[in-house]
Amino acid sequence: MLTVPEVARLVGRDPETVRRWIRSGRLPARKIGTQHVIEEADLEALYADPDDPPVPEALRYFASGREQPNWAAVIRRQRDSH
Repeated sequence: MLTVPEVARLVGRDPETVRRWIRSGRLPARKIGTQHVIEEADLEALYADPDDPPVPEALRYFASGREQPNWAAVIRRQRDSH
């Protein structure tokens, strides 16, 4: 789970932009106390690209069982931001 400031840093946007995405329904989030938290999978879905290559099932999860991010999308976002 990620906080609004963490998501903002990851996507290179202002935290208020992330809050607008949440309010508009573009980015699903849950509220814990006074803070919104975002699932990593929901953030990845926001930036999903149909041209991304499929990830083999064996590489979709860390050894701990937690789902890995879509690394192709992460790299594409970083390259697009430069």
